[in-house]
Amino acid sequence: MNTIIEIDVCNPKGDIRASIYVEQIAENRFRAEENELFLELTKGTEFETETDENGIYKIIRITKTSEYNTQTFLLNLGISEAEYRVIGDEIIKQGGYWQVDFGGIATVNLPKNSTLNIDALLKRLGQ
Repeated sequence: MNTIIEIDVCNPKGDIRASIYVEQIAENRFRAEENELFLELTKGTEFETETDENGIYKIIRITKTSEYNTQTFLLNLGISEAEYRVIGDEIIKQGGYWQVDFGGIATVNLPKNSTLNIDALLKRLGQ
C-alpha cells in the first residue's frame, strides 16, 4: 500500500485549485482518497498529472473512474449530527465513504454493488 499524501492540484485550465488527499500510485499518477467538489474528483478516481513551476499538480487526464457511486446533497441543519452519524455508520458498514464540506454539503460514496438507499434513509430523518 502506498502512502496517503496531500497535494495541491488544479484542473487542466489551471483556474481551479484545491488541496486533496491522494494515494500516489506512480510518479505523476494519483488516486483520490476523498472527494473534491470543485475539481469534480471523487474518491477512487485515478488521474495523471504534470507539475508546474510552483509544484502544483495539473490534471492531464482521468485514467480510471471511481468504483463508487457518488451522491451529493445539502444537509438539513434541523437534523442533529448524531442522527446523520447513524447514516454515516451504515455507509461505512457497506464499504462506503462519506464526507461533509462547508458545514452542509454531504457527499456519499458507495460501492457499485451496494443496495443501501441513502434517499430513503434521509427521508426517514425528514431530510
